[in-house]
Amino acid sequence: MTIEPTNTFDVTCPDCGAVLKIDSVTRAVVAHTPAPRKRTFEDFETAARAMREQDDRKESIFRQAVDAERNKDDLMAKKFAEALRKAKETPDGEKPLREFDLD
Repeated sequence: MTIEPTNTFDVTCPDCGAVLKIDSVTRAVVAHTPAPRKRTFEDFETAARAMREQDDRKESIFRQAVDAERNKDDLMAKKFAEALRKAKETPDGEKPLREFDLD
């Protein structure tokens, strides 16, 4: 049994840059070479600055959440007072109409 050399060709992925080696006879992927990893930051100082900015954003979001939680009691009290006022304005004898009451 001899294995005949097959015709293969390389295809580069336009999205990630990986190289696929494809057999032309079987139309199957024979080998895969992943794309080289891109460096996120050029130098250490840029990476440190990005980390500080990310920490500042996290702190800002946390402060906003704390402020919203503090104001939550006031907001709920106002909503309750408004609902209570509306309930007092409606006459007691009238009940709201329901769909099966109309039949």
